[in-house]
Order: sequence, then structure tokens, then C-alpha cells
Amino acid sequence: MFLPLLAAVGALLVARDAETWWQAVVLGLSVVAALVAFVWWAARDISRVALPCLIITAAVWLIGVLVMDSRTSFYGLSVVGSLTVPQLPRHRGAAALGLTAYVAAAGAARLLITQEDVSGVLIGYVIVPAGITAVLTGFMFPNQRFYGLVAELEEARERAAELAVVRERMRFASDLHDIQGHTLHVVKLKIALAQRLVHSDPERVEQELREVHALVSDTITQTKQLAYAQRRLNLPAELENAKNLFEAAGIHVRVDREAEVDAQVGELLGQVLRETTTNILRHAQAEQVRITLSESGITIVNDGAPEAPLPELRGLATLRERVVGNGGELTVEQKDGRFLTAAAFPHGRSGAAL
Repeated sequence: MFLPLLAAVGALLVARDAETWWQAVVLGLSVVAALVAFVWWAARDISRVALPCLIITAAVWLIGVLVMDSRTSFYGLSVVGSLTVPQLPRHRGAAALGLTAYVAAAGAARLLITQEDVSGVLIGYVIVPAGITAVLTGFMFPNQRFYGLVAELEEARERAAELAVVRERMRFASDLHDIQGHTLHVVKLKIALAQRLVHSDPERVEQELREVHALVSDTITQTKQLAYAQRRLNLPAELENAKNLFEAAGIHVRVDREAEVDAQVGELLGQVLRETTTNILRHAQAEQVRITLSESGITIVNDGAPEAPLPELRGLATLRERVVGNGGELTVEQKDGRFLTAAAFPHGRSGAAL
């Protein structure tokens, strides 16, 4: 954005001061050095070219003062110096003073070779060049801080994007675990039931095998939907599925509906119900399960919980992060042989991020 402006100003000054072709070459070399320094500064790597660019522009300013009578030949040095000094790791203040002092001293050298009015020389070769250089350099200090903040903001955005990718991968892995793990446990139960009934009730065995086939087909569909981000859990369907599973496992289930569930939180509550159902079938020797639905919450209580601490329930731990992230609360308690899982979204916060 500023590169064309710097080039245009430099070309204008060269055209104004150069009287011969070699003067144009010398002054142009200073402008080129300034443009090179700006490009590397924009790439945040000016240290690679700072020293040669400073040497070239400093020499051009001195030649301009002593040989070419050019009051604007400090242009390249003021640009390179103002870009370089704020980038130094230390002694930036001293470097800024040194840069300004050199511009002033080189300009004052004009008094050694000319009979011009002293005040005119001091103004044109000392005060104005040194003042402009000092102002540009001083301006670049807060400007450098601004660019530092912008860089930090960009880095923070990149980290946030990477974190979002990690969270999405974890969510995908969790959902895949829910689908596959739940299905495998159900298939295991139904096959075990079919094995027990294979000789005594062939018709029931055939029914169980049909249900296994349908369940596997549904799981394949859900996996495809998950891969294409189209999967949405349906709480009534999950509730009916849980009832069928518990009954197939010989567990008495009771469902209490205190109110119609808010559609905004239905999907997360369905995930909680599915994960809890899998945990009960896997870890508990339950005989009774009670499911209570409210407008913005679900509570599942089962007996048959072992007295020893349960193994780490990673699925519920992941769900707790989701529930909390959406403004809800997930409670898990084990006491007196009973296990309670409850998810609630207080009014005013439910479904905040669904």
C-alpha cells in the first residue's frame, strides 16, 4: 500500500535534484535501498538488509551534501533508519539519537565547502533533514507497537482456528464413539438373547436378527450423516430406543414427562440419554431405570451401580464440556447403589450455542 507512494516520492526527488545522469544513479540507489528495506520490513525480516541499506543511504546523504548540493538526498536514510531503529532488540533510543545526529552532522559538513548563508545551510541541511528523520523515527515506535499487536492478534486467531479444528475432531470422534459403541453393545445384547432362544423360540430369534440388521443399517446411515455433518439426534427416537434396549436386557424402565422438552436442547439431551444408556448396559447390573424429562433437562437414575468407583466415563466427560459450553449443567452422582445422570439448561441459557 505504501510502497508505490515511497517510490513516487523518491522518483520525484531524484528528478528534482539530479543534474547529470551519474547524480540520478546515486540518488536512485538511495531510493532503491529505501524500497528494499521497506519490502523486507513489511515481511518482518528487515534485519537481513538493514546494514547494507543504511550504509548506502548514509553514503548518498553525505555525497549529496558535499558533492551534489542535494538537500533531499537524506530521503533514503530517513526511510531506512526509521524502519530499522524500532526493530532493534535494545538501545533503540540511543540508536534513534545517533541516526538523527549523523543526519545533522553530515548536513553541517556543508559549511566546510560553501560560502552560502550559514542560516540557510543550517535550515536546509541540518534542521529540516534531522527534524524529519527524528519525526519519522519517533512515529515508527508506536507504529511498531501497533504492528506487534496486529501480529499477536493474527497469532491468536490462528491458535483459535487450530483449537476449533481440534475441538471439531474431538466432537467427531465422540459422536463416532457414540454411534459405533452404542450399536455394538446393542448388537451384543440381541445376539446373546438370540443364542439363548435359538432352540426354544425361533420366531423371536428371527425378529432379533431382523432388528440387528436394521440397527446396523441405521448405524451405517448415521455414520454417513456424521461424515457429511448432517447428523441430528432426535430425543423422542432416542427415548424409544432406550426403552427398547432396557426391556430387551430385562430392565424395567419408567419414563416421566413433566413437560415438553425445549427443541433447542433436545439434541444434547438425546446425546446424554444415549451415552447414559450405553453406560448402564455396560457397567451396571441394573434392574430399574427411571427417566424424567422436563422442559429443559433430563434425569436418568438406575440401580445396580457397583459399590466400587466406576471406571472413567470418558463419554460423559466429553458431554459435560459440550453441555457446559452451551450454558447447561451436567451432574453425575453415584450413591447407595444408584447412579444418577442429569443434564439441565436453566431458562435464559438453553441452547445458547446449539
